[in-house]
Amino acid sequence: MATDEHRSLTLRDVSEASGVSEMTVSRVLRNRGDVSAATRQKVLKAAKELGYVPNKIAGALASQRVNLVAVIIPSLSNMVFPEVLSGISEVLEDTELQPVVGVTDYLPEKEEKVLYEMLSWRPSGVIIAGLEHSDAAKAMMRASGIPVVEIMDVDGKPVDAAVGISHRRAGREMAKAILKAGYQNIGFLGTKMPLDHRARKRFEGFTEALAKGGVEVIDQEFYSGGSALAKGREMTENILERSPDIDFLYYSNDMIGAGGLLYLLEKGVDIPGEIGLAGFNGVELLQGLPRQLASMDACRRESGRKAAEIIASRVKDEPCESLVELSPKIAFGDTLKRR
Repeated sequence: MATDEHRSLTLRDVSEASGVSEMTVSRVLRNRGDVSAATRQKVLKAAKELGYVPNKIAGALASQRVNLVAVIIPSLSNMVFPEVLSGISEVLEDTELQPVVGVTDYLPEKEEKVLYEMLSWRPSGVIIAGLEHSDAAKAMMRASGIPVVEIMDVDGKPVDAAVGISHRRAGREMAKAILKAGYQNIGFLGTKMPLDHRARKRFEGFTEALAKGGVEVIDQEFYSGGSALAKGREMTENILERSPDIDFLYYSNDMIGAGGLLYLLEKGVDIPGEIGLAGFNGVELLQGLPRQLASMDACRRESGRKAAEIIASRVKDEPCESLVELSPKIAFGDTLKRR
């Protein structure tokens, strides 16, 4: 059933799609009353396909929005996302809007649940990390009738608006810098990528640019879990034991890159002469290391700011951009030769 993309779905929409009365739909969605299993399944299936989310705001507030902006991110333990939240807060503190945060742990099913609960309170907007979501999550966002901004990635088609960097371009730019510096035997270390879509896109861009230069990644090392220094040390030791000819290590994030840097310094390896290193994210915390790791900033704070500006403008019905691509730059640090 076609709906106006700017209109919130109602019980009537679910009623028409499922072929049962609005009262029955209400009973099913509130889990009240005596409804057959078959009817319940029919209603829930229709609601999910439409992206319908019940409205938990009662009485006089039922037709209004609350001054909340749902901010849905994969992790709070990863220091990348607090910077995004800082950017969002900086903009929203000058408005009546308040951010409320949900965490998905990179799990699509958890993202669906968090999104469902947050939309049921009828926020004024949604800011959500990434462009890859389940069909059910996308349906909920499209049917919400509110501004939705997907952040930290522009390599794909957004549901509504998007702010971030091109991770494929980031990977390509780093590969070009590595090749220009004369490195040829390159290893990659990173997270297991089925759920880390942005890391996957950087790796795709990276290998694409290397291939154009006639070079391939000669070895790879992957891990699951948090971005830890200890993991970086362990992975670096493992990959160099297998492939001692490696002259450059590209890490999917700065934290494992810092672990690799500390391991190599401990072993007395000449950096960047014998082995060059680069990470990703431009994490400020690592500026106190003995050597400055080459990296690329993901424009995290700016992504948060721009996303919040879009929400604030749309709430006031003011014109604004719907696609904002930010341009990170390589910081060569002390671990990537310049030529």
